[in-house]
Amino acid sequence: MLRSSKRIAHNHTKKVLSHILKNMRTSPAKTPLQLERHLKGVASHRRISILILVSKNEGITLDQIATRLECNLKTTAEHTRRLVLAGLVNKKYFGRNVGHSLSPYGKVFYNFLRTF
Repeated sequence: MLRSSKRIAHNHTKKVLSHILKNMRTSPAKTPLQLERHLKGVASHRRISILILVSKNEGITLDQIATRLECNLKTTAEHTRRLVLAGLVNKKYFGRNVGHSLSPYGKVFYNFLRTF
C-alpha cells in the first residue's frame, strides 16, 4: 500500500514537472544566471511562507504580511525585497501603501511548491 502511494506521488510530481518544462519550452529559454536568480529567491523558509501568503492574498501589504507571519517588519521587508528582485513578487503602489502579488514566474514557483 505504501509503495503504491509513493508511486502515485512520484507520477504526479513527474506530471507537474513535465507541465512546467513544457510551458517553459514555449517561452524563451532561461539562462543559468536567470534560473539562479529565481531559485535564490525562494531559498529561505521565510520567503517561501511569504510567497504562499501572497498567493492567497493578492494586494497584501508589508504590514499585513509581517503581522500574519508574526515576523519583524524589517525582516519581512528584506525577504519581500529579495522576492521582488528575484522576479517572483510584484509591487503595486496604492497611495502610501504597497500591495504585493505574484508575478507569472511566482505563480509557477507557487504551483511547484504546492505539488512538491
